[in-house]
Amino acid sequence: MQLALLGAEVIKVEQPTTGDQTRGLMNVGEDIGLSPSFMGMNLNKRSLTLNLKSADAISIIKKLIVDTDVMVENFKAGTMERLGLGYEELKKIKPDLIYCSVTGYGQNGPKAGEAAYDGAIQASSGMMSQTGHAETGPTRTGFMPVDMATALSTAFAIAASLHRKAITGLGQQIDSAMLDTAIVMQASQFSNYLNQDQLLGLQGNASPTGQPTANVFPTQDGFIPVSYTH
Repeated sequence: MQLALLGAEVIKVEQPTTGDQTRGLMNVGEDIGLSPSFMGMNLNKRSLTLNLKSADAISIIKKLIVDTDVMVENFKAGTMERLGLGYEELKKIKPDLIYCSVTGYGQNGPKAGEAAYDGAIQASSGMMSQTGHAETGPTRTGFMPVDMATALSTAFAIAASLHRKAITGLGQQIDSAMLDTAIVMQASQFSNYLNQDQLLGLQGNASPTGQPTANVFPTQDGFIPVSYTH
């Protein structure tokens, strides 16, 4: 969506019949295929449906690649290679292709082939170990921070790759992992642990800075967050 807003022609490939799963998520309206969430994240995009298990669909993808600057896929690691649509295969058709893979745990490593959702990464990255109260135990956030932050960092990586391509004429493969993004979002906490062996644990409404004046406090008519500065 970020690239589409900047003027890119974006073609979204969805599965037949049901389309993108977000078409029906968090939807209480009558149009079951156009949830507000889906519409908000897919504005300015064009769409087509393809059954990627079909040889005809693979042929269509390869025809589209000829005139494509960037291809983004978010299957489990190894899926595109099995379909004959991996980076090494497609760059034969389009040598300067920017090929971006978005996964939970990256293209390599012990968890590379595993599926992942936002909540799973909140747990595995350590986010949930800091979210919640002692009496509640770990909790996930009420929104999808990893999904959204990964999308933004991926758009930045693609923009950087397009800039590199404009200078060098070279394409490249981008490996964008949700876990990497989640760790970057916790840079302060990870730095404290790796350098000083400090684990914060469940903070409740307390600030991770340790400044009591930066906490969230209950009042007679609600809660008030206080920002502390010197």
